[in-house]
Amino acid sequence: MSNENFSREIDEELRSDQMRNLWKNFGPWLIAAAVVLVLGVAGWEGWQWWTNSNSARSSDQFYNALSLSEGADVAAAQQALDDLEATGTGAYPTLARFREAALLVKDGKTAEATAAYDAIATTETNTNIRALALVLAAYTLVDGGNVAQVEQRVSGLVAPENPMRNAAREALGLTKYQTDDYVGAQADFEAVLADPAVSREAQSRLQIYVAQLKSLGAGAPAVEATPAAEAPAADAAPAMEAAPAMEAAPAMEAAPAMEAAPAMEAAPAMEAAPAMEAAPAMEAAPAVETPAEPAATDATTPAAPAADAPAN
Repeated sequence: MSNENFSREIDEELRSDQMRNLWKNFGPWLIAAAVVLVLGVAGWEGWQWWTNSNSARSSDQFYNALSLSEGADVAAAQQALDDLEATGTGAYPTLARFREAALLVKDGKTAEATAAYDAIATTETNTNIRALALVLAAYTLVDGGNVAQVEQRVSGLVAPENPMRNAAREALGLTKYQTDDYVGAQADFEAVLADPAVSREAQSRLQIYVAQLKSLGAGAPAVEATPAAEAPAADAAPAMEAAPAMEAAPAMEAAPAMEAAPAMEAAPAMEAAPAMEAAPAMEAAPAVETPAEPAATDATTPAAPAADAPAN
């Protein structure tokens, strides 16, 4: 055997010993890791199956309760919702609580419904769900017109960054409308309309509300401006009354006194007399024309003698 072959065999033996030692030291750990991986995958798949199964069961319970609530058997619907709250999984118990509160509103039990929504807001940790419960509780108080209780629930939701701000403002506006606070209600509705994130449906609804409020006289500033506008008109009225002073113009009717001019018809009779002598009498006629309007009444009296003179 050559030295080269002998060296190769020794190297192979060393490699085999190294691999056996490596497997002996780390082999069990590799096997355990593989087993853990397989068990983990199996456990995850089992958890998913169990969760989906429970969710499907809770979903069936929830839709069954909804079907009962749409019918006449409200008591059975409430019982189904109670069972879902106790045994349901995921978000279905919370949905059941909201639905049960809505059934109370539908049944006319406003106080119980408000208490149910308040309970949801108290126990929920999700801020969005809590805000929704508070807004719905506020809406149950709108017809009662208790502005203080509504503000107690939604005053913290009207911040510009809160996603429930417009619903909270609308609830406040409706409550103020119930108390005949039209100006305050209009301010809340217009705040919602000024929000660029308001939905089209809410915008159309609130525009109707604002138009109704304006028809009821909610535009107080515009009403106060009207007396100022009427004042000049009132002042102008006396000035217009002065216009009847122009009726003094009928004093010009004294002009018929000029009918004495028919005395000129006597001029033919004067034709028999020297025409030059009648001329001075004609020169007196301008005296009738020259008097101003105030003297028009005076001109009428001397006109009669002027008419008599030719008659002599």
